Amino acid sequence: MEKIAFLFTGQGAQYVGMAKSFYDEHAIAKQTFEEANDVLGFDLARLCFEGGLGELTRTENTQPALLTASVAAFRVYMQEIGIAPQFCAGHSMGEYAALTCAGAIRYSDALKIVRQRGLYTKEIADSEIGGMTIIDGLPVEVVEEEARKMAAEGKYVVVNCYNSPTQTAIAGDAEAVEELESRLLDLDGQVTPLLMSAPFHTKLMSPVAEKLKELLQTIEFNHFRYPVIANIDGQPYGDPANIVEKLTQQTVRPVRWQETMQFLQRFGVTHAIEMGPKNVLCNLVTANTPSIEALCFAAREDRKALHEIFSPTHPLKKHIPTVVTRCLAIAVATPNKNNDKDAYREGVIEPYRKIQQLQDELDQEQAQPTEAQMREALQMLASVFATKGVPVAEQRDWFYQILDETGTYYLFNDLVFSNLQTV
Repeated sequence: MEKIAFLFTGQGAQYVGMAKSFYDEHAIAKQTFEEANDVLGFDLARLCFEGGLGELTRTENTQPALLTASVAAFRVYMQEIGIAPQFCAGHSMGEYAALTCAGAIRYSDALKIVRQRGLYTKEIADSEIGGMTIIDGLPVEVVEEEARKMAAEGKYVVVNCYNSPTQTAIAGDAEAVEELESRLLDLDGQVTPLLMSAPFHTKLMSPVAEKLKELLQTIEFNHFRYPVIANIDGQPYGDPANIVEKLTQQTVRPVRWQETMQFLQRFGVTHAIEMGPKNVLCNLVTANTPSIEALCFAAREDRKALHEIFSPTHPLKKHIPTVVTRCLAIAVATPNKNNDKDAYREGVIEPYRKIQQLQDELDQEQAQPTEAQMREALQMLASVFATKGVPVAEQRDWFYQILDETGTYYLFNDLVFSNLQTV
């Protein structure tokens, strides 16, 4: 049976026109951009579709633009195909998109975080104290050894991304980066300097890390719907309580993408689906783990292949959740703090049985619930939460999860959160 990992691209994947086809063809993608416009206070869609590449490439714009393009792709996938991943992982800034699509960070909060992260990063990039370069065609050990030699000479440059056995990135003091580039060229390496880039994932980003940590500490995080693999160690985050520290450390520590891919292979992932605007990480999947089939959801041919792989009769399609099935499952899963039997019967048992009967009829007819039926299920769950005495913060978490999982956030969020205020 197939096991899926979703991969989210970092900076460098942006281009003018990215996600335009999703925006034009899918309401949920358009709504995703519209929410970004509201949160950020400027027209992100115009920037992505009509702006100049120079404006889009400014890090304070690139980061929210890539996050939005990735979230839009994820939401379209969940509507079109709907089979959930076993794991999520994002390369560098893509880790924020992975955490968002896994439910750990709300999309509106993620937009604010990456916008500020971009502004903090701009200060470092504008200072020109450091640089960053991609190195191809040399073993990791060779690049590390040359960096060690320079460290012995008192020059700061390190490997900041371990992308594949023959691709790394280096970053550090600008002059040291240039010197290491020259040394690696002499060893027949291929060198691609990233112009106007900050020295990401090095100690030179410590001022950014400090500010970012303060911002992250103000954010309310949710539990993970799918495990997210962290850049800093190639292991799952585990508890949402780890998010602040791991994202802070990600700013100053190298991206361990090889270890991430090895983790996915070890746990039996068969298909890696890239959710960025273009094919970037698919190449690294092939370079690291050729046994995993890599496909980019934004590429039309790859999307067509995914529809063929996960056809309507695919066994995993039977397990795609709907608003009704998730409401029923969560109504049972939440603990009860109400000892009043009559209230429990009226507020929990009777509305639950009514929605269960509705789901039984849908199963018999092999039909999807209508908007009215979904609203009824959400109202049932609100009644269950109120009767059981579920804390409002926990209710909000569950409702976000249902709407995100089923692609109905923009359809029902007003209904859901108005109910929260009355329970």
